[in-house]
Amino acid sequence: MATAKVATLVIRTLAKPISNQLKNQAKQHETFRTFCVDLAQRMYRTEVRLRTNLLGEPAKHVRPLSETKAIENGANALAEGFLFTVAAALIVAETWRSSRSQSKRRDIVDDHLEELEGKVTALAEQAEALKHMFEARWEEEKQRNDELARILERVVEIGLRGGWAEFEGTPLQLPRIQLTRPRASSSPAPQAESADAGSPTTDTATGDSDSSENTPGGGP
Repeated sequence: MATAKVATLVIRTLAKPISNQLKNQAKQHETFRTFCVDLAQRMYRTEVRLRTNLLGEPAKHVRPLSETKAIENGANALAEGFLFTVAAALIVAETWRSSRSQSKRRDIVDDHLEELEGKVTALAEQAEALKHMFEARWEEEKQRNDELARILERVVEIGLRGGWAEFEGTPLQLPRIQLTRPRASSSPAPQAESADAGSPTTDTATGDSDSSENTPGGGP
């Protein structure tokens, strides 16, 4: 917009010399002068009719302008038209350039947004995959811990009570643990007593034989 404003200011500055040049050309060239006169007469008649209609005055005959006045007005109209055309063209060009720049910027932003959306989608998919993986591992570890806890509970129970235990439907015979000391048997005691009782008899017999051998004069 700054460029358009500067260009408009330059054109407005050059409008007066251009108007003077158009006037000179209208005076020198017959075709150009005729065009300026016709343009000025049409503009004058249109202006008078509009003013009459707006004010409500009765229609009257419009007296044409003089040739000199018509040439001057036509040249001024051409100069103003040239100024307006160039200024409008500059404004349109600046607007188009601005819209094009905004369109490019919008396209760049859209591309960046699409790229970011793709990255976000990929990250979301990775996060979902990791979530499922951790959930599966968590379930596996939980089942394993539950199984170990159940087995440990069974083992502790069997260790306290003794007997049979079953692990997952498979019977496993465990030895019975005797926590009390076995009582002593009473049968070996009489044998020992009888042995002790018999030993004096043997000793007595042995003593008698020894005494008979040592007795003098004994014998057949």
